[in-house]
This record gives sequence, structure tokens and C-alpha cells, in this order.
Amino acid sequence: MRTAYSVETVRAAEQELMARLPEGALMQRAAAGLAVACAELLGRVYGARVVLLVGSGDNGGDALYAGARLARRGAGVVAVLLSPERAHRGGLAALRSAGGRVSDAALRDIARADLVVDGIVGIGGRGGLRPEAAQLARAAWESAPVVAVDLPSGVDADSGEVSGEAVRADATVTFGAYKPGLLTDPARERAGALRLVDIGLTLPADAAMEALQHADVAELLPRPVAESDKYRRGVVGVVAGSARYPGAAVLAVAGALRGGAGAVRYVGPAADAVLAHFPETLVHAGPPDKAGRVQSWVIGPGIGDESDALDDVLASDVPVLVDADGLRFLTPQRVRERRAETLLTPHAGEAAALLGSGRGQVEAARLATVRELARRFGATVLLKGSTTLVAAADGPVRVNPTGTAWLATAGSGDVLSGVTGSLLAAGLPARDAGSVGAYLHGLAARRAAGPAGAPILASDVAAHLDAAWRDVTD
Repeated sequence: MRTAYSVETVRAAEQELMARLPEGALMQRAAAGLAVACAELLGRVYGARVVLLVGSGDNGGDALYAGARLARRGAGVVAVLLSPERAHRGGLAALRSAGGRVSDAALRDIARADLVVDGIVGIGGRGGLRPEAAQLARAAWESAPVVAVDLPSGVDADSGEVSGEAVRADATVTFGAYKPGLLTDPARERAGALRLVDIGLTLPADAAMEALQHADVAELLPRPVAESDKYRRGVVGVVAGSARYPGAAVLAVAGALRGGAGAVRYVGPAADAVLAHFPETLVHAGPPDKAGRVQSWVIGPGIGDESDALDDVLASDVPVLVDADGLRFLTPQRVRERRAETLLTPHAGEAAALLGSGRGQVEAARLATVRELARRFGATVLLKGSTTLVAAADGPVRVNPTGTAWLATAGSGDVLSGVTGSLLAAGLPARDAGSVGAYLHGLAARRAAGPAGAPILASDVAAHLDAAWRDVTD
């Protein structure tokens, strides 16, 4: 599992380690890892032109010491000092001793660079870049590959927010631990490829953020045993679709059938369309409380203004996933009154409506948004989007590492609701069901889009869920 820690936690771990090491040893460890990553990106170090954008803190020191290592291997290394009087003295001396120099024409040197190293601001920085630094960052992006030291300067390490101009990196070399901002948009898309350099930090078990990997998902996936029948494996009830949106019902049922439960019970007006595609489905005209036994409910995709069924579903004593149109009728009180788990799956616009804010505010502060929704509703929340986040009322936020931009297609969220609801019915807690459902959904979309990427349909995602399942378990 990939874990991320807050700046405060990382700083405390660094201080504890530095107290046991010779002075400067920790910075040398970081610089060594940074230099190796830069060398790999360059391919050929000897004769390469490297520009260091150097701020006043330890971040700049890391860049200077890494630059010295590259200079000793034959690179032409130039440091652009944004605060010359506050540059790290030891790092600057090491660079000069190795044959590097301080730039006297920053934009000219950047334009000629084979690689630019962003050491402007470290993990303690707040707010966007100052004008001079922003100009250099733009020039770097237009001229050469950019490697960020610990995180791209100008982004918030704890939240992933970008409140002004920030560096856009091709790769980020981070030290000791991932930071939440590196895994969360809008900062994530500015970080490029991530590399973690182990510098020997001892970190607590409780992280600020987690990202599941194949082994974690494989351990959580429900598996039938010899004594299993469809009821022991779980039955998921799906309330979706309408006369206007029968396709939403079909897609939600498609996801549910491939999500691990033993059976799917559909309730709603699109039964004919559902049975035409999936004769395995158990259908009922409703209301939900008369439909028969289920271990979870999914409600909302394509139901329009038909909200009567929501009362029945929320009154049940099984886990409930509320998506799409169903979210429009929710209040925190209705959710908090439930005894069983509730999982909400809004996209940015729906999250904004639930919080009474704007969509732009949600997209600029995704991590803060998902935490606030979970707190306000006393529920688990899966916030869909460029970074899919899953938050419960307490514990680390989960970030989904799979997926593709091709998932931005009509109906893909309906499929996600179905597969996640099926995992709930199979017995996974809401936080795990949301995390595993998003993971499989993203893998299925990648398979459907292919290695080079191509337009896909929501039904393609559903059709590849079984392959995604096998990818994980194999």
C-alpha cells in the first residue's frame, strides 16, 4: 500500500532522525537520490546542461548538492539563485567546488538546458509562486524536462491545492514519504512521474492518505467457498433508471452483476430493458421494501425526480449506496439517522450541491471537500473525478491510483455504483467497497481504452470488469 503523510508528521520524523545523524547527512541522502533520478532522466550525464532553480531553504540545498554530484560526473550545472544572500552555503560551496557556477542570465541558461531542477520551495511552502519564480517556472516548462525536488514549488503538500502559479514537473523526487498533495489533484497532475527516495525516516502506522495496490485489493476481494450460494455471496438491490433514462438501470445492473455478489435484484420502471440485456437479474415492480431480501442497496442513477423509493431504502437496515439523482434528496439528518453504513458517490457538481458551494471550489480543494462531506453526513464518501477519493468519518483518506481520462463518458458512474454496491452486499465495509470498486473500475477502463488510449463506452468498462478482477488476483 502506498501511504502519504502530512508535512507535520514528516518534519517530526526528520527531526528525530537528524538528532541521531551527523550534521548534513540527511540532506546528502536526499541529494544522492535526487542526483540518481536526474541522471536516469538525462540518460547521458557527461556534457548535459542542467539548470538548478534554487530557493532559500533546504529544498534549494538538496538541489545544490545534487547538482554538485552531477557536475562531478561531467554535467554543466548552473544555479539560478532566487535569493542569493539566503542560498544554502554548504550546497553552493559544493557546487562551485565541483565545477558548477551561478547563472548571470537565467532565461538564457534555461532555454539551453537539457534538464531543469525545481528547488524553489519545499514542503512547507504556502501559496503560489512569486512573479520572478513564476516566470522562471514557465520558461523551464517550455524549454526542458523539469524535475521537482520533494514536490512542485507552489503546490500545497498537505491538501493538493494550487492557489496561484506553480511549477509543472515531468517528474517529482520526494523524500522519506509521499505527501498527500502529490496524490491529489490539482497538484497531482503537476507532479508528473513520482519517485520516492528512502532516507531512513521512521513514520507512524496511521497515515494521512492511502493508495491501494494490487495485493491490497486482492486481499479484500470477496471469494466464494464450497458452501456458498447466491444469498451467502450477497444480493444487491438496484433502484435505478426511469422511462427517460432506462440506460442508467442497465449500466448499474451491469456493474453490479460483475461486482462479486451472488445476485442482483432490480426495482424500477426499466425492468424490460434490464432483462433484455441481463436475464440473470431478479426484477420487481417495487416498492423496494417489498422486493425481497438484499444485503445492500444502490439507489439513484437515472431515477430523475422519483424520490419515493429513497425513503424505503434509507429505512432499511443494510448498507446503502446513494448516487446521482438520489443525492438531490439527501440531508445530513436523513443519513445520520441510519444504523447501517451509507456510501455517497458524488461527482464535483453533486458535491458542490450537497455542500452549498461551487463546483470550482470543490475541484480546487478535493481533499478538503471529501473530508467535509464525510464529516457533515456521518457517512463514507467517494468523490469521483480526476482524482477519486474515498473518506470515512475518521481514518486515512483513500486515493484511487487506477483509471484513465477516457472514463469521462456518460454512464461510467452508473457502472461504478453497481460494482461498489455489489461489494457492499458481499460484506465489504463501505470504505473498502468504495476503494476496491474504484480500483477495479479504473483498471477495467484502462483495459477497454487499450495501451495507447481510445474512446470507450460505459458498457465497455462493465464488460472488462472480469478481466480487471483477474489482473488483480493473478
